[in-house]
Amino acid sequence: MDRIIFFDTTLRDGEQSPGASLTSNAKLTIAKQLALLGVDVIEAGFPVASEDDAKAVEIIGKHVSGPVICALARCVTKDIEIALKSLETARKPRLHLFLATSEIHRKFKLAKAKDEIIRIAREMVKFSKKFIDDIEFSPEDATRTEPDFLLEVCRTVVDEGVRTVNIPDTVGYAVPEEYGNLINYLKNNLPDNVVISVHCHNDLGLAVANSLTAIKNGARQVECTINGIGERAGNASLEEIAMNLIVRKKYYNVDVGLKTTHIYRTSKLVSSLTGIPVQPNKAIVGDNAFRHESGIHQDGVLKYRQTYEIMHPKMVGIPESTLVLGKHSGRHALKLRLKSLGINVDDESLNKIFEQFKKLADKKKEINDMDLLVLAEQETLPAVEPVYQLEYFHIVSGSSTLPSATVRIRKKDKIIEDASLGDGPVDALYKAIDRIVKLSPKLNDYKISAISSGKDAQGEVAVSLVIDGITVAGKGISTDIIEASAKAYLHAINQYFIRRTITKKKYRGA
Repeated sequence: MDRIIFFDTTLRDGEQSPGASLTSNAKLTIAKQLALLGVDVIEAGFPVASEDDAKAVEIIGKHVSGPVICALARCVTKDIEIALKSLETARKPRLHLFLATSEIHRKFKLAKAKDEIIRIAREMVKFSKKFIDDIEFSPEDATRTEPDFLLEVCRTVVDEGVRTVNIPDTVGYAVPEEYGNLINYLKNNLPDNVVISVHCHNDLGLAVANSLTAIKNGARQVECTINGIGERAGNASLEEIAMNLIVRKKYYNVDVGLKTTHIYRTSKLVSSLTGIPVQPNKAIVGDNAFRHESGIHQDGVLKYRQTYEIMHPKMVGIPESTLVLGKHSGRHALKLRLKSLGINVDDESLNKIFEQFKKLADKKKEINDMDLLVLAEQETLPAVEPVYQLEYFHIVSGSSTLPSATVRIRKKDKIIEDASLGDGPVDALYKAIDRIVKLSPKLNDYKISAISSGKDAQGEVAVSLVIDGITVAGKGISTDIIEASAKAYLHAINQYFIRRTITKKKYRGA
């Protein structure tokens, strides 16, 4: 079985995504994670582009062991010398040379004839070979280059000692069958010891498909990026290629050396450091990749995972798939989520909760755990008058003022008022409430969402508190988000007193 070499270019081509500039230290952090993931080659940068790019290649070579460390260079003496200098610290260095070969590039970019392209390629490889043994060569815009001339260029550099020839689809122009045929043509006409590599862009959304078709036709190195980031529409996505080869192993008949359980963590790290979010429906690493909302799908997954999942989320480092509760969800998923929250209900109570759940789901895109706690408490806890009710509050806050809150609360016929300072207006508000109710709740969660539109939109605040080991949730709605925060906090505190009363009664009864 053949093993696919994963050449990761997140730090070079991926960084060319608009707005994705990375410092040398950020690149080092990502490179260390890529080494944990088990990529074979890390293209650390384009040293001639900037001093920091050269520095990045140097420090990655010094501090990252395992993968081959690669630097990119044009077929220009200056580029090569700077790249070689930056690679001196690497244990396993590789120089990646590129030169445009397509007619459109020869005519409009380089203004050079075919014989000049051949001469430059030969001379620059020959020059580089004096200083480094591992050289990769890329005929830029290979998929728009005449096949016979492309083969001639590849044979020229192979004769000078290149053992990895990369065939880039630089502008994402190729389609799978055409690209596969090109790779097969080169494979059959180059020596067996030459590794054919592929580098596909996603301008037509075919980067992964083209890369996989190339592998089926003999390519044994694939160049890709984490999350598919890169120039314009991006590059082929490492995680998608890897999981295709693993899930459909019998079809592709190749081996993958990656530690795939590091995929999700690597994706999150790259997204965080580049500032480029991962789209929710992105294959493998998107937030929705292992989430199910449809009641039919949820029921199937609960009975037998493989009904609607072709891979286990743990394979890519995600602990578990998620049953998303929304308007398409069914009773089975609702009951399971309630049970995970420590709420066990009989069928009659479940039906009542489910009815209220459906009404709420029509208003909200997704139901969270705090929503469920509130719905369950409304059904399972007795309807009693709340212990505390908000009467009045006043907030003082500003850029040069320490936030303070004055709160007035009714407890039956008694009015209690107190005030407190805080790190922010809500913090000050909650501290003032704590002083009044003489409790020290731990705020587990705090969420704000809009439940209507317009300038006077209703805002909903949901909180989750832990008081004396009891977890309670509360909600508050108002056009004033501070008022909604106060109502939610008091709602949760009132739920605590109801829970405590019920517990005491059960204890006395026992």
